[in-house]
Amino acid sequence: MEWTDDAFVLAARPHGENALIVSLLARTHGRHAGLVQGGLSRGKRPMFEAGNRVTATWRARLSEHLGTWQCELADTPSARIIDDPERLAALAAAAAVADQALPEREPHPRAYDGLLAFIGVLDSDVFAAAYVGWELGLLAELGYGLDLSQCAATGTNDDLAYVSPRTGKAVSLSAGEPYRERLLPLPAFLIGRGEAGPEQVLAGLALTGHFLERHAFAPHNRPIPASRTRFVDRLQRSATISSTAST
Repeated sequence: MEWTDDAFVLAARPHGENALIVSLLARTHGRHAGLVQGGLSRGKRPMFEAGNRVTATWRARLSEHLGTWQCELADTPSARIIDDPERLAALAAAAAVADQALPEREPHPRAYDGLLAFIGVLDSDVFAAAYVGWELGLLAELGYGLDLSQCAATGTNDDLAYVSPRTGKAVSLSAGEPYRERLLPLPAFLIGRGEAGPEQVLAGLALTGHFLERHAFAPHNRPIPASRTRFVDRLQRSATISSTAST
């Protein structure tokens, strides 16, 4: 059994004295794990930082075996943002969410393309909003996409302001007002009607986090990845500092 594919490194954990078990998101083969012999060596370990893009060859005697990786480094996005803790946290969060949310060995090319698009804007001012978009796309790829096109109660697309935490459908301001305490806020930037300021991005992360937890993590008794929690915490601290400085 052998194939070669473009892939992103999602996670790597030590195995034995000098090997790594590496989880990759491959363009046409989905999330896939394999063994890297000597992966803990000084020459190989940096290749398997989360978010790195590689050309990977997987080999195994039988398809159900763990198999081994042979990889060539194609890109190291973390090197471009090495001095930016928020962007590094976003990259780590995206890799961890993909690693823990995607089923193993199922093709999910749109998840790969979404991660590629997000990493492509990681060094821009819209990286945090793009991260929210990445998680929305991942939910859709997993079969739990949100319907933000029209109000679930009225069928119109005017003044959409909330999302039902049960159905994932948008609700207008007037229809949702009596139930606002039970609904999730819908950031306007997600429907192209506002800017993605810090508070709006945090609301977007709360929205996607609710549905990721409900559909991707809780059914498997997994918590939200710690890397994602750290990313949200960093954004919250930055938003608080910015708000304090402007008053």
